[in-house]
Amino acid sequence: MKEKIFRDPVHQQIPVSDQVIYDLINTPEFQRLRRIKQLGTTGFTFHGGEHSRFSHCLGVYELARQITNLFTDKYPDIWQVEDNLLTMVAALLHDIGHGAYSHTFEGLFGTDHEAFTQEIITNPQTNVHHILSKVAPDFPDKVASVINHSYPNKQVVQLISSQIDCDRMDYLLRDSYFTGVQYGQFDLARILSSIRPIKNGIAFTYGGYHAVEDYLLSRYQMYMQVYFHPASRAMEVLLKNLLKRAQHLYPKHVAFFEKESSRLIPFFENNYQLDDYLRLDDSVLNAYFQAWTESHDPILADLASRFINRKIFKSVTFSDASKANLGQLEKEIQAVGYEPTYYTAINTSFDLPYDIYRPDSANPRTQIDIIQANGHLLELSHQSPLVATLMGTFHGDQRFYFPKEMLLPDDLFRATKENFLAELEKM
Repeated sequence: MKEKIFRDPVHQQIPVSDQVIYDLINTPEFQRLRRIKQLGTTGFTFHGGEHSRFSHCLGVYELARQITNLFTDKYPDIWQVEDNLLTMVAALLHDIGHGAYSHTFEGLFGTDHEAFTQEIITNPQTNVHHILSKVAPDFPDKVASVINHSYPNKQVVQLISSQIDCDRMDYLLRDSYFTGVQYGQFDLARILSSIRPIKNGIAFTYGGYHAVEDYLLSRYQMYMQVYFHPASRAMEVLLKNLLKRAQHLYPKHVAFFEKESSRLIPFFENNYQLDDYLRLDDSVLNAYFQAWTESHDPILADLASRFINRKIFKSVTFSDASKANLGQLEKEIQAVGYEPTYYTAINTSFDLPYDIYRPDSANPRTQIDIIQANGHLLELSHQSPLVATLMGTFHGDQRFYFPKEMLLPDDLFRATKENFLAELEKM
């Protein structure tokens, strides 16, 4: 096909010259990703973070395209050239199953974006499956096996999902660019020039290990400064409580939800199919939230208004030792008139920036190997004192969220709020 160029703020140009890739981009399932925000509620904190899963998936495809071209040209003896298209397709489609306000929605309704990704790829009723089947009858299953990490060629799997892969490299650079921070920046060109296929995956040359080290530090900083930002988590908490209230009200207010938010009903009833899932996106939910601001239920209307107008909850960090005090805080909040079920929440966010491969762990991670002058592999933390410091350590915090009004002066509830502040100081 004639080459098509997608202009991109991160990679400048993303060329597409394979008809399969171009046809996949133009499917309704992939175009839907334009209506799914990459960062969910983070855009309420970093106002530039409004980019979509669509642009991210194109970026991941572009990195996979560059790497497969590099491996084909320089390492045909160890890289299987016949896996080029498979790698690029898996990169393009790796997030196609993400839903509206993905992680928050998943936590409440039990959906799984990775399972939906595989279903979109393997379901004969989807446009994506129809295009993939033209390559070969078993091609959809091969793509799905890369997504679920069962594909035999671990080089392909690790390019899509590992501690340093096309997905993570793109979202760090892209999220950094759109949120207006510098934390996620790293030397992509140096990493791409030092990446190598090895027998059971990928590794990096000794000359590029500082760039890999910089990438891991950038990832750590993005989690601490952007992804775990207290205000973004406050909006996530608010969104979860809003949907939880709607789910609670649905059985007694079916007519209201049939009129104002019919596409959520299959999820309220826990009886949804792929088509139901694909009909939802961020814009649909936002329209529902607007309608809910006029609900006769004061809690639903208030939570919807808070979310739409960014009236975020405040928070305080707590430790396991002080967790016992949270019950008293909830009592003080309830005394003022706020139902704790919907106006308080505990949010825990911890990340493991880097860890070596531990096959006996619940979710074993791939480790990052550095190729030495003699050709042997050395795990990164043995090469880098900085990474050794990060290895095996969790970073983040636990927060208790509550209405901002608890901190505002109010003569009517002065005594109660003074008690609340006194309890807050114990945390």
